[in-house]
Amino acid sequence: MIKHRTPAPTQALAYTVEDLCVRYGGVQAVRSVSLSVAPGEAVGIIGANGAGKTSTLRALMGLVPRAAGSIRLGERDLGKVAARDMVRHGIGYVPEGRHVFPGLPVEKNLLLGAYSRGWRTAGDGALGEVYEQFPVLHQMRSRPAGALSGGQQQMLAIGRALMARPTLVLLDEPSMGLSPKLVDEILDILLRLRASKLSLLLVEQNAELAFGATGRCLVMENGEVVMQGATAELRADPRVRRSYLGL
Repeated sequence: MIKHRTPAPTQALAYTVEDLCVRYGGVQAVRSVSLSVAPGEAVGIIGANGAGKTSTLRALMGLVPRAAGSIRLGERDLGKVAARDMVRHGIGYVPEGRHVFPGLPVEKNLLLGAYSRGWRTAGDGALGEVYEQFPVLHQMRSRPAGALSGGQQQMLAIGRALMARPTLVLLDEPSMGLSPKLVDEILDILLRLRASKLSLLLVEQNAELAFGATGRCLVMENGEVVMQGATAELRADPRVRRSYLGL
C-alpha cells in the first residue's frame, strides 16, 4: 500500500477547473468544461473517441494551450504554471500510451519521476513505497522498460507519477490496449490509490473501469460535459447504459 504521509502545504486542497476551453486552429475541442476534485476523491471523465477527454487532461497539465478557463489547487492559481512545473505543485500525470523510456532500466524510469524533489531525496522512501505497491517493478528494476509487458509498463507509468508524492494524479486512458484481465489489475491499483486518500482524475473510454474506480463521473460529448453525477446514478441511466455500457 501507499503509505499515508504528512500533508505538504498543497495537500488536502480541492482542485477546481472553471470554463476550460481548448481550440486547435478554428476547431473548438473543449467547450466550457468545469469540474472539481475534493481531497481524497476520485473523479472520472468518460466519453467516446474524439469527445475531448484527452484534450481536457492535456490542457489541465499545460501540454496544450488553453483558450480560456481557470485551474486552481486550493487558492493557488495553476493557470500559468508550465507543464514541467505542475509536479512541483503536487500534480502527477500518467499520459495516454504510458510513454516510458524503453532503453532505460525500470528503476531509472522511476527515478525520473522524482526529478522535482532531487535525485538524492528519491531514496527517502518513495522508491520503496512504489516497489511495495508494485512488486513486479522491484523484481524487474534492472531490466529495460521496453522489455516489460503493456500492463507492467502501465504500472511503471503510474509508479513514476507517484515518485513525486503528488496531491492529485491525472490518468489518461490507463486501460488502453490492455486485456480484460490486465484492466482488472489496473482497477485494483486505482482502488488502492483511492484507499490511500490520493486524489484522482481519471479519463477513460472504458466506462466500466471508470465507474468501478471513481465515486463521481462526467460524461463528455463533442467537447462538452453533457452529464455528470454519482457513478451509481450514471451506471443506472438508460442513456449511459446504451451508449457506454452496451446494455
